[in-house]
Amino acid sequence: MSADEIVVVGGSGSPKLTANICRYLGIEPARRDVFHFSEGTTFVKVGENVRGRRVYLVQSTAWPANDHFMELLFWIDALKRASAAEITVIIPYFSYGKGDKKDEPRVSIRARVCADAIEAAGASRVVTLDLHAPQIQGFFRLPVDDLDGLPVLAEAVRCKGLENLVVVSPDMGFVKQARKYADFLGTGLAIGDKERRGHDEQATVLRIIGDVEGKTALIVDDVVISGGTLVEAARQLVAAGATAVYAAVTHGVFSKDAMQQIMASPIQRLFVTDSIETQPVAFCDKIEVVSVAPLLAEAIRRIHYRESISVLFPL
Repeated sequence: MSADEIVVVGGSGSPKLTANICRYLGIEPARRDVFHFSEGTTFVKVGENVRGRRVYLVQSTAWPANDHFMELLFWIDALKRASAAEITVIIPYFSYGKGDKKDEPRVSIRARVCADAIEAAGASRVVTLDLHAPQIQGFFRLPVDDLDGLPVLAEAVRCKGLENLVVVSPDMGFVKQARKYADFLGTGLAIGDKERRGHDEQATVLRIIGDVEGKTALIVDDVVISGGTLVEAARQLVAAGATAVYAAVTHGVFSKDAMQQIMASPIQRLFVTDSIETQPVAFCDKIEVVSVAPLLAEAIRRIHYRESISVLFPL
């Protein structure tokens, strides 16, 4: 193995995605071992010589989020202690991205705590996908590349040949990204007026702002967990005259009852990426998974050979 060959290590949160990334790069994933002991602790071991090597660690932090995040830190530490020259952490889904601010008294800014831990463990660089809040990049004192799942999802939608399409943002907070989808697909834009009153992952879409009557609506978002917001938005769109409803979401987290909600909803097809592969539920027939492995693999290749990755961003 040459010193400049790409080394990719996959954590237990992303084994399939790691394999697909390596297939795109024409390499084999690095050998590694992960053990979960009976008292709940985790042990990791790198099975390759990484001394002086530039290593790329792939680990999504979901289901179980805390276990996979701790494993991520252990991998960084193991690689650092094995004398890896650089450790680029690929986090397809950063689970604590919603904890980006102190919006009520006596709460933790969880994303900042995670950023500090990743940096303290010894990471050299972070690559992630559709952070819930882009300002999280500023929580790190090391380079962060927040890639965009838009081209992958939008191309999957385009291949369906949907006519008279309108892109719908489920709330005001996602309008900027939804406008990028609309520009990419050459469509109009509508917005859901959403209200969230607690931490129970339930929100109410009060109304749809914009013209959706007689159109095929495409709801776009970064994360779906319970599916409540998507389902409520879909119902409001149908009530407002939309003839069909589709959805495209980067991170399909999917809690226990999500599939039942989606199956019972007006949504005809929900596109998600493979940023998460450890969900506790089996996908229903309405879910279509599109892979971000080529996107992440190309980012790894460009970083490794000191090329610009700006071409990976759609707009």
